[in-house]
Amino acid sequence: MAEKGRNVVQAPRGLAFAQIVLGLGGLFIGTGEFASMGLLPDMAASTHVSMPQAGNLISAYALGVVLGSPLLAVLTARMERRRVLIILAAIVFVGNVASAIVPGFFGLGVARFLAGLPHGAYYGTASIVAAAMVPPSKRAQAIGHVMLGLAAANLIGVPAATWLGQAFGWRSTFGVVGAGGLLLIFLLLWALPMIDADANASPMKELSAFRRPQIWLTLAVATVGFGGMFAVYSYITPTLTHAAHVSAHHVPLYLALWGLGMIVGNIVGGWAADRALIPAIFGILVWNAVFLSVFYFTATDPLSAAVTLFLIGIGFALVRALQARLMDVAQDAQALAAAMNHSAFNLSNAIGAWTGGMAISAGWGWHSTGLVAGGLAIGGLAMMGLSCALARMGNTFSNKTMGF
Repeated sequence: MAEKGRNVVQAPRGLAFAQIVLGLGGLFIGTGEFASMGLLPDMAASTHVSMPQAGNLISAYALGVVLGSPLLAVLTARMERRRVLIILAAIVFVGNVASAIVPGFFGLGVARFLAGLPHGAYYGTASIVAAAMVPPSKRAQAIGHVMLGLAAANLIGVPAATWLGQAFGWRSTFGVVGAGGLLLIFLLLWALPMIDADANASPMKELSAFRRPQIWLTLAVATVGFGGMFAVYSYITPTLTHAAHVSAHHVPLYLALWGLGMIVGNIVGGWAADRALIPAIFGILVWNAVFLSVFYFTATDPLSAAVTLFLIGIGFALVRALQARLMDVAQDAQALAAAMNHSAFNLSNAIGAWTGGMAISAGWGWHSTGLVAGGLAIGGLAMMGLSCALARMGNTFSNKTMGF
């Protein structure tokens, strides 16, 4: 089967099962990333550091993603895609098992950095594989099925991991995620077809992406515009328990609501991105700016906070929309651009945790993360406006490439 000059690769066990396996990888990786936020108070207590200091563990993971995504994408540019995913799953296994067993704050920080290295490269490579198994007209929806695993991590994985950590200690959570990485290796071998890298791919061609202004602007949208979501999420457990006076045992339910919103956003966002990519990105950014700001006013009431967190979760649709856009503007640097999307989102993780922590440390209250978050979303909106303005002036790509 072919469409627009590109052959559709057939999965040996069927397309649906291949997409489920790719999504499971997203589930395991996303759970390992976001569970540390829900377990942050316990991690701080057991390593004898303050909450803002423990936030550096989140930043260590994010730094691993930021550095690992371009490095691994370039090193594996000419490698068969399934083999790349298996190598990345092995790093997920090692990094999370290390997080479960290494003693001390510094050692834990190194382990979280290691666990973050394969994150962006996995989602980027999995997106390329998913897109290769469907016609181009269904590309954003196929990418969305990969990202659905990340959304499911917040609906199922993170609440379950938070409960597991509260019941058996936070280290048990990372042990289970590590086991998931081991399982993923075997599932990838069984479910995925072999997909060769682009015959013309090379490290230098991948690095050529950095010469294109539209790639930098799209990454800036992700870095700044999504930072607000992490400003809220990084401190969601203490915000709910201190500002809304929610019992710690009920926090997983709130995280599940956030995850449910992410799944809704993932489905709706993929549908919208396949029909009108640029308007969809603008619409999602406006949505995020509004409801992240609203959290400042609703964070002190348990019911209002729950509704707002669900609505904030819908803004996760930005991830798949920007992934599709990067693949549009990347031309022959697909692997690096797809991976760098997640570097940008995890840089936004570090920025969000840092700016939210600054607001809290300044005495503005736990709910102040909502105002910080709204401001960051508006910054992303400005970056996207600049990107489109440059395109209209003819300084980058054509209107067709931009999606107009």
